[in-house]
Amino acid sequence: MAKRDFYDVLGVPKNASDDDIKKAYRRLAAKHHPDRHQGDEAKAAEEKFKEAKEAYEMLSDPQKRAAYDQHGHAGVDPSMGGRGGPEGFGGFAEAFGDIFGDIFGGGGRRGGGGQQVYRGNDLSYAMEITLEEAAFGKETQIRVPSWDTCDTCKGSGAKPGTSAKTCTTCNGAGTVHMRQGFFSIQQTCPHCQGSGKIIPEPCTTCNGQGKIKKQKTLEVKIPAGINEGMRIRSAGNGEPGTNGGPAGDLYIEIRVKQHEIFERDGDDLHCTVPVGLTTAALGGTIEVPGLAGKAEIELPEGTQHGKTFRLRGKGIKGLRSSYPGDLYCHVSVETPVKLTEHQRKLLKELDDSFKKSGDRHSPNSKSWTDKVKDLFK
Repeated sequence: MAKRDFYDVLGVPKNASDDDIKKAYRRLAAKHHPDRHQGDEAKAAEEKFKEAKEAYEMLSDPQKRAAYDQHGHAGVDPSMGGRGGPEGFGGFAEAFGDIFGDIFGGGGRRGGGGQQVYRGNDLSYAMEITLEEAAFGKETQIRVPSWDTCDTCKGSGAKPGTSAKTCTTCNGAGTVHMRQGFFSIQQTCPHCQGSGKIIPEPCTTCNGQGKIKKQKTLEVKIPAGINEGMRIRSAGNGEPGTNGGPAGDLYIEIRVKQHEIFERDGDDLHCTVPVGLTTAALGGTIEVPGLAGKAEIELPEGTQHGKTFRLRGKGIKGLRSSYPGDLYCHVSVETPVKLTEHQRKLLKELDDSFKKSGDRHSPNSKSWTDKVKDLFK
């Protein structure tokens, strides 16, 4: 059976770029990989997989592609299609590790000398701040764990006077190839853990890590308006990477202490304002607290318990808000306690006067009394 045109196999035009050819191959490799098919479909998929592989091997090589464009299949030697030819898979993982690492996963990336390079883990730090600090922001310092080069071994990880040796399992590559049928999978070397080196006599100071843990002081700026549960990212201040990989990030999680007076609800603040019985009855001006300073409320005569007063713009300006929230003051009318005999007498006289004048002074009580009477009729 005559071979199909390589460009038709990959579904790309003859003027396709190297990147287009690579993308087309990745798509076909993922679609026809035998591990994704069963029974008779697996055999047919394997043939298409091999066909796509051969086409990619030829068209991804500039010299082979030029020869193919000029002379067709006769212009390329199948034995040059990679280690073992187009039908061979001995060098498959190494030749196409970057492609199948993206398709089928794989941690890390290859660094200098073939060693696996890994990004460091992210760290989390819980910071507790006051409501005032959350509202207006602050600059502070925190101490977090960090790593520094070991002074004893100068970062080599080996005991002074000794040196690290090349790992004999992976020959210093940091990775090994595991065969599964015709498919070769690249994995981190289990002997050296991807470092490519073995340390016969580890440094006693750092236990062969080449680094020691220390405490690092960081300057942190808490933005005004931050709220409970929000996080601040400090790039590059997480755990260090492996084999030269980038460090992770530090995430500072905000915890806001409970306030003695205020409760926060988004950008709004709520507080309970105790008011004496006579003040609530007669009305008057009372002073209420605020995060940015004191404010005044005009109580009307006959203010009832639970009455709420809204002070616009006296709340908190959030991180993403254009205007500050409001302050809600909830009135709590206090009943007097520990009365003197004279005070008790005065209250009794007041109560008697209310009874003589009817229920017009306590409309809610009259309404409630009427409902109770109707209930037990």
